[in-house]
Amino acid sequence: MTIQQAQETIDRWIKTTGVRYFNELTNTAILMEEVGEVARIMARRYGEQSEKESDKHADLADEMADVLFVLVCLANQTGVDLTTALEKNLEKKTSRDALRHRNNAKLK
Repeated sequence: MTIQQAQETIDRWIKTTGVRYFNELTNTAILMEEVGEVARIMARRYGEQSEKESDKHADLADEMADVLFVLVCLANQTGVDLTTALEKNLEKKTSRDALRHRNNAKLK
């Protein structure tokens, strides 16, 4: 699925199954909640925090998909074409960061 297809598919899903989009502020709060769930798994599974028994069955891929879903909702609501936005962002990072990262002694 392309990013554009994801935006179209989620828009259709929201308008049929989801009835309508939550407002932008609500979706922003939901996005933060979902990012927090990813952070919790990362801190416990890959970081130094111990993993609680109740966290051991948390599905990282599913939580990441939740983040992506809500981010796409916000993009749809605010008229952001994520394909174009990502392309521009990569161009910016490429021109700005190529030498910076190569010259970073911490990365060697």
